[in-house]
Amino acid sequence: MGNIDANRLLEERTLLFAVGVVRFVAAFAPTDAARIIGRQLIKCGTSIGANYREANRAESREDFVHKSSVVLKESSETDYWLELCTRTELGDPATRALLAQEARELLAIFTTINRNAKGR
Repeated sequence: MGNIDANRLLEERTLLFAVGVVRFVAAFAPTDAARIIGRQLIKCGTSIGANYREANRAESREDFVHKSSVVLKESSETDYWLELCTRTELGDPATRALLAQEARELLAIFTTINRNAKGR
């Protein structure tokens, strides 16, 4: 699948992103909207790294393609929920901006990985 060192670095990056998402959501005000949006954001934001780690341990190229597709979908969904947080001014603005930037970068990375995996 790819360069082992690059894979490990990206696994660590996605883990740090997940930690950031969890901490960001933990600071939300206790409202119904915040709980619902926070739950969705935590589910997809933490799923990126978990599924990427699983993809790196795929049993075949087809398995890798499938699992990397899941990572791409979770990345896109995370970007969506962070955009909703931005538009509704939910959460700390500075943290939200950093997470949104990282989410867009991860989405771009996984779009490329997925495209390359399908092209082989």
